[in-house]
Amino acid sequence: MDAPLARALRGAGLDPADVDLWCRLFFGAERQIDVLAYSALFLAEDIAVSAVLCDKARAGVRLRIALGEPAGTHVAVRGGEERVGDGMAARIRTALIAFGAVVDAGAELRLHDTVLYNSIYRSDDELLINTHVYGHPGAHAPLLHLMWQGDEGLARTYADSFERVWSASRPIVT
Repeated sequence: MDAPLARALRGAGLDPADVDLWCRLFFGAERQIDVLAYSALFLAEDIAVSAVLCDKARAGVRLRIALGEPAGTHVAVRGGEERVGDGMAARIRTALIAFGAVVDAGAELRLHDTVLYNSIYRSDDELLINTHVYGHPGAHAPLLHLMWQGDEGLARTYADSFERVWSASRPIVT
């Protein structure tokens, strides 16, 4: 493994269902939290994670959540790939309701119609990248734990990807 990658990569194959992992990641945020996914329903419905996100938003941490457009082309394709059909859009609609308290606390929420090759979860200089595996839900795919290594590197690549999707996303007005 090359040296920059070795410095950036803090872990791989982490369990996406490990709620403590998500709470620790978001609890440590002081400046920003970013979430890019199709639904992130597992986060939206978890009481502990939602409480941390609400507290962070109220404390002034910039919190941005970009979810898939339920009626979007790419959500429909992903639903077909995972063999859940309209279930993907239903999960997103459920997540939109569940994230309501986080938005009320000060988070920004947008919808995107983007092909996602991975989901991105950022807390300041730490990122969890949930790789997408064709035909499998995110919970069955590995996570990469990355640390920011300056203006170059793997974490920066994913952060830039988030920014491109965020810029092209549609704001939700509540």
